[in-house]
Amino acid sequence: MKLSFTTYRIFLKHPFGISRSTNNWYDIVLVFLHDGDIIARGEAAPSLRYNESTEKILSTLNKGISFPETNSKNIDNILSFVYPQLSGIKSLQAAFSMALWDWWSQKKNKPLYSLFGCKNINLLKTSFTIAIGNLKEIEKKVEEAEPYHILKVKLGTPKNDKKIIREIRKFTDKKIRVDANEGWDFDTSVEMCNWLSYQNVEFVEQPFPAKNLEKSKKLTEISPLDIYADENSRFTSDISKIKDSFSGINIKLMKCGSLEESIKMINEARKYKLKIMLGCMVETSVGITAAAHLASMVDKVDLDGNLLINNDPYDGVKIVNGKLFLNSFSGLGLKLKSNNKRLI
Repeated sequence: MKLSFTTYRIFLKHPFGISRSTNNWYDIVLVFLHDGDIIARGEAAPSLRYNESTEKILSTLNKGISFPETNSKNIDNILSFVYPQLSGIKSLQAAFSMALWDWWSQKKNKPLYSLFGCKNINLLKTSFTIAIGNLKEIEKKVEEAEPYHILKVKLGTPKNDKKIIREIRKFTDKKIRVDANEGWDFDTSVEMCNWLSYQNVEFVEQPFPAKNLEKSKKLTEISPLDIYADENSRFTSDISKIKDSFSGINIKLMKCGSLEESIKMINEARKYKLKIMLGCMVETSVGITAAAHLASMVDKVDLDGNLLINNDPYDGVKIVNGKLFLNSFSGLGLKLKSNNKRLI
């Protein structure tokens, strides 16, 4: 097995604003595993929120990654051999998890979801994100979201949050999921949750900084809306600590570091009767498609990162009537678009 990798700059259709930053583009790293006729792919979309960057990823990859000599016997052994070489960078670990499982399931000539015991029927409706930005652009964003049944709205700017929702409500009455990205204080959160409960809002995600767990617990107890953890739910080990402070959790491959860890988180959350959503960073179809293979295991999905960019290099998971749809190809089921000749 041979490894290659490259950086790739993804450009947003609109500036992507959340409570703590706004971006027009992101750099991600694509990794490729070559084994005979098989090309397996993975994606690392690092977040500065977790002290990760493409520079750190490239520094690690340039040192070289080795694979066990008997690499076709047991994928768990391969994963255990590779992960310690990745400098603890979870987005990079997620990329190798995707690529190794893509390789393994291609060797087995089966779609990845079948190896995990998942299904590709009646997959969930994904939400479509409207990020913080110019209020005058909201009508256009709502129009672009027409194929989707649920909107994910970024808030966390207390002076404008109600204005954003009111502007959206001029053009649609679709269900909304709110993500405050750690942007509220307690009094704001109480006021907003009560107000949002009359705006056809389904839940609020991560209203406070992750360190303010007691505030999250208090809000969950009094809020008319469910409160979901995002930055508070990185790993399986977090779930027992936050089980009484949230109604549900958001699992992201780039946060937790692997498909295997995502499954562990799903099983752990079920123990505590927490609701479960699969989320994403702004990513290409490599990362989004990998996550979609787990969609039948969760309650909700927010897998639209590839829909927000205008230069996605791959075809993978599709949206049909607002729902995720995976093909039955082996592996992740990715195909390179014909206009991206620099990639494989």
